[in-house]
Amino acid sequence: MKILFRSTNREVPEATFKEVIFKGQPEDYGLYMPVFIPSLRRDEIEMFRQKSYTDIATDIIRRFTADEIPLSKLEQMVLDAYNFDVPLQRVHNGFYLLWLTKGPTASFKDFAARILARMMEYFAKEEGRKITVLVATSGDTGGAVASAFYNLENVRVVVLFPYKEVTERQRRQMTTLGGNISAVAVDGKFDDCQAIVKISFNDGALQHLSLTSANSINFGRLLPQMVYYFYAYSRLDAEDVVFSVPSGNFGNLMGGVFAKRMGLPVRRFVVAVNENDEFPNFLQTGNYQPVVPSKECSSNAMNVGHPSNLARLVDLYGGHLTDERDKATGKVIRKGVLKVAPDMERMRNDFVSYSVSEEEVDEVIVRFYKRYGVLVEPHGAVGIKAAEKSGEEPPLVSLETADPAKFPEKIRGLLGIEPPIPPSLAGLDNKKESFEFIGNDYEEFKRYLLNKNFV
Repeated sequence: MKILFRSTNREVPEATFKEVIFKGQPEDYGLYMPVFIPSLRRDEIEMFRQKSYTDIATDIIRRFTADEIPLSKLEQMVLDAYNFDVPLQRVHNGFYLLWLTKGPTASFKDFAARILARMMEYFAKEEGRKITVLVATSGDTGGAVASAFYNLENVRVVVLFPYKEVTERQRRQMTTLGGNISAVAVDGKFDDCQAIVKISFNDGALQHLSLTSANSINFGRLLPQMVYYFYAYSRLDAEDVVFSVPSGNFGNLMGGVFAKRMGLPVRRFVVAVNENDEFPNFLQTGNYQPVVPSKECSSNAMNVGHPSNLARLVDLYGGHLTDERDKATGKVIRKGVLKVAPDMERMRNDFVSYSVSEEEVDEVIVRFYKRYGVLVEPHGAVGIKAAEKSGEEPPLVSLETADPAKFPEKIRGLLGIEPPIPPSLAGLDNKKESFEFIGNDYEEFKRYLLNKNFV
């Protein structure tokens, strides 16, 4: 069954999967949502226990792509993308860590970026066109997208990152490739980078660049992220499961929420955030107030004060969250306007959310290393601490989203050791960097794009 997609703002026509991949964001500044969410029978989900990760991925993804990508092509994309392990580690009792860090950039963002890159390249070749991917990153997305799209013939990538809020190794993953990958440091926050990207899509002067997004505002990023929730459950001997999800822009969480809507027996999600506590406050009070400016924490991929994907989550629960914009320029006048309240009772039944302080992050990193011999980094520590605060019954799976080697200063400072460098990061410190620097100004970025001679 072919699935169409509508905007959360409901002011533009429905779109096909290919159109959603190419557009990234609807013209009304909403986010694309499937009109229909396919469901799996319980026996189909139980069959995943005998299947590989790639088999599960093909089964889930094909339900959304239908005939827009031939099954044989999709199978090859999945095999090419997922050539690494996805360990589920039992730490103690019924508490598990799902290590999403074994891909080519040592981040969970590899799961989405590698499939999205292959889909975009397939559709671009099919139509004989070149596309330009804009991506804003708070840490790991930029490196994952840069790696996934590197040297693709029909795709050019421009990564925007907040200069002061990424680690050196995260920055180098974006700035050392060259070729069809360009990196731009912004004198601002991740939310500022994301705002620049969103305005670009609706700027007629940039239409010739065929802009699209590789951020989680693009539904093509969320689709592959549904898979590892099914996979984790398939490796547990349990009737249901609780997931603790380190959350920044809420794309990771939405992958799990869609999986639950497809039939995965998730008892509850623990929405783990750092000191950017807009969501736990919203869940408690029903009033949404973005954190502006976002707070700077060591779990830098989660330094998001106004998550884009919250609009999707609110939409799924019958509400409408959007930004008020200047009609002429597209610039945001007021962030996060709750025009229609969602069903808060249902949301509180499905989610609990906790903000984790920097002191708590440090305590978890030290305790898990000394007690269990498990080395985790700040994002994983946020997920672990929120899971502990929740008091949820096992089995409980917490997602570890980045390799500790990306945060050597933090690990050295707390444990006095050098985190082992995975093969994907080996030699990175010695590579030559190349990137542009701009202020927090859309017009300056627009001039950069118009003057850019893409390879």
